[in-house]
Amino acid sequence: MKSFSLKERALIGLTLFSMFFGAGNLIFPPFLGALAGDSTFLAMTGFAVTAVIFPILGVAAVARSGGLTTLASRVHPAFAFLFTLLIYLSIGPCLAIPRTAGTSFEMAIAPLFTGDGAMTGTFMGFEAGVVAQAVYSVAFFLLAFTIALNPEKLTQRLGKITSPTLLTLITILFISAIIHPLGDYGAARAPYDAAPVVRGFIEGYQTMDTLAALNFGLIIAMNIRAMGVKTDSGVVRETILAGFIAGLLLITVYLALAHIGAEAGGAGLTGENGAQTLTGVVIQQFGHAGLFILGAIFFIACLNTCVGLLSCCSNYFRDTFPILGYRGWLTVFALTSTAIANAGLTAILKFSVPVLVGIYPLALVLIILAFLHPFIGNMRFAYPVTMLFTGVAAVTAGVSQAGFKLPFLADFFASMPLASQGLDWVVPSVAGLTVGVVLSLVMPRKA
Repeated sequence: MKSFSLKERALIGLTLFSMFFGAGNLIFPPFLGALAGDSTFLAMTGFAVTAVIFPILGVAAVARSGGLTTLASRVHPAFAFLFTLLIYLSIGPCLAIPRTAGTSFEMAIAPLFTGDGAMTGTFMGFEAGVVAQAVYSVAFFLLAFTIALNPEKLTQRLGKITSPTLLTLITILFISAIIHPLGDYGAARAPYDAAPVVRGFIEGYQTMDTLAALNFGLIIAMNIRAMGVKTDSGVVRETILAGFIAGLLLITVYLALAHIGAEAGGAGLTGENGAQTLTGVVIQQFGHAGLFILGAIFFIACLNTCVGLLSCCSNYFRDTFPILGYRGWLTVFALTSTAIANAGLTAILKFSVPVLVGIYPLALVLIILAFLHPFIGNMRFAYPVTMLFTGVAAVTAGVSQAGFKLPFLADFFASMPLASQGLDWVVPSVAGLTVGVVLSLVMPRKA
């Protein structure tokens, strides 16, 4: 049985890291540090749970369970189909894939059309910035489409080329902050001045990595098989090891970015979001030439994630809806994402928040249940009742986030412990597991 060398495992781990590490992973840690100040370490502890630990556990859970559909089927086959479809649509053409182009355009190209010396004018009646975004999104997705045509070769392309380049550029930023400190950590500001660990936990949702983790394992397994590991047990082992390597890289980079952000906050360079924080940092350290470094970082990070998402979504839809093959679905998603990306980053982010609030808790709880499976696997009500209670709470919160209020349910879950901190699903989840276990003991499976 083939076993990977340390170098081969590092390449697989780098590939998985590059698929995880997109725009959100760049934006949120520095902004967290800028606001958390001297509570940055506490906030990062919570952030690491949902942005590092759960994604890696998700990769392991799916690998051990034989795939997301198999894992979700422990709840119910109908739930498996609907939940998996929603996951792929949210991390795919509806939200995450268009966001990669939108975010990289905002950071790498949009500054050319704003502020002093901006490029202005019109083309066929459209403003220069609108035309530039359309051209950029077409070129961006054409490049991502080309790379994703051979998903089994992502290790050679992402692991060997783009991921090391990305890490090198981020290292340059970190070293500059060490050599020329921007300032001391300031006092924690809202919302991190109270319960910074919990706030960091919630902020980790925005990376969307736990959702992506439930799907990236398929592409990583494909690359592992292409490198010579053929047995199922060997693929599972190497997938889990790749997850640990990716997790170590993620937490290292997050801590570096949070440190940069904390110094920036102390120096008054916070801005309104993490992108503005990093912009202030690179201008302070490198002058306006630093914007080219930052633009390159965002472009590479977004491209890596886009390729990974296009690959896993196209594989899923090929197997689930075989009316089109892999390349057919890849073309559909690239074209659809190009169109949605031109709606603008603000519109995409506004739509994504209620969707994440409604789906993310379900993913977290399903991963937890996967690791409790040795104890609850024979309890027929444990999975479905737990996910039912969690789902009602999460969907209610998501609908409320979208501006609608479900009668009775919204007020009921708002009164739950931890609800004020965005964790109104925790108590229902625990209650659902308890009820499910009790029902299973009272009404066991028939022999």
